[in-house]
Amino acid sequence: MRVLFDQGTPVPLRRHLHPHVVDTTAELGWSTLLNGELLDRAESEGYEAFITTDQNLKHQQNLSQHKIRILVLTSTSWPRIREQVANIRNILESLEQSGYAEVEI
Repeated sequence: MRVLFDQGTPVPLRRHLHPHVVDTTAELGWSTLLNGELLDRAESEGYEAFITTDQNLKHQQNLSQHKIRILVLTSTSWPRIREQVANIRNILESLEQSGYAEVEI
């Protein structure tokens, strides 16, 4: 699965999601895109999942218009997220297309 990390998603999480291919918005030069534009671009570029820490995303966007899986982490703290890696991976892999889930950290 191709996964895109939003700003705020701790990059060390990437190595725990292998064999999924993970890129970041910063690496792609997409840091200035607004959420709607970012989701559209991610989908058009073939990303299947988007991981973010933006808990307001569901209130700011009509997520039903998107096919990409969206996983929201409720913290940006890597030490706290690290404790939930197995749970995050399981939820990510169980999400169906257009799925949305929040991981309480």
